[in-house]
Amino acid sequence: MRNGTVITEFILLGFPVIQGLQTPLFIAIFLIYILTLTGNGLIIAIVWAVPRLQIPMYFFLCNLSFLEIWYTTTVIPKLLETFVVARTVICISCCLLQAFFHFFLGTTEFSILTIMSFDRYLAIRKPLRYPTIMTSKLCLQLALSSWVVGFTTVFCQMMLLIQLPFCGNNVINHFYCDVGPILKAACIDTSILELLGVLATVLVIPGSLLFNMISYIYILFTILRIPSATGRQKAFSTCASHLTVVSLLYGAVLFMYLRPTAHSSFKINKVVSVLNTILTPLLTPFIYTIRNKEVKGALRKAMTCPKTGHAK
Repeated sequence: MRNGTVITEFILLGFPVIQGLQTPLFIAIFLIYILTLTGNGLIIAIVWAVPRLQIPMYFFLCNLSFLEIWYTTTVIPKLLETFVVARTVICISCCLLQAFFHFFLGTTEFSILTIMSFDRYLAIRKPLRYPTIMTSKLCLQLALSSWVVGFTTVFCQMMLLIQLPFCGNNVINHFYCDVGPILKAACIDTSILELLGVLATVLVIPGSLLFNMISYIYILFTILRIPSATGRQKAFSTCASHLTVVSLLYGAVLFMYLRPTAHSSFKINKVVSVLNTILTPLLTPFIYTIRNKEVKGALRKAMTCPKTGHAK
């Protein structure tokens, strides 16, 4: 056990190198947060309000949008505080709770994206059998399993983490409570927890990425065999949005967690974390709607119906 005073709180540094830009950054990130809540909330409302959108693809999209709302909520409010408070303090219990929800929701997101790629695989590879395979019961089971897997994976590690005594440096060089800096503040050896974290990361990130890649390789081969150009374009457009979100998320996460330690940098990780925790949840509703005629049509109808009713 290391010598040192037992700590009861952590200090989040945020972005200390941006002196003088706190106010514009606070406004920008606050607006991004509002847009994220509005965009993802609108997707959920539209899908549940329009019966023809209540199909497996949009059911999983609703799960993703619901997750993105809470994923950003675990991080952005505390980040905003770092712009207005010189010394952003967070109690150990609050820090561990934030870390739990951040990684629980992040792990669940990988599971949901994997299920969405499986859904697109079935829809394109087996279009005639798709309605009988992807039933409402199976959709519910798959969605529930993604949340259970995410919760179980992180909860087991968190139960070990909350039992650690902390007596080291209580400054976290990040804008949220990342597990790495928390473990460095522990008074005892944390090699077992670090090993469990590496195993979980390897299973979740490369494992789900491999499944996504295999699904899209089969999807691509199927699309290339479609005789008409119109058919190929229509088939590809149904999964282009999902492929874009997968590329953004996995690109950022692989850059942060699977780089050699010698080349790792907290400053670079923080910048990439902005893409992963702030920009991707903002872009997700726009990516899924900008090329989607069904959702755009439902949005236009929802916006024009009140006007038509008022005119009458």
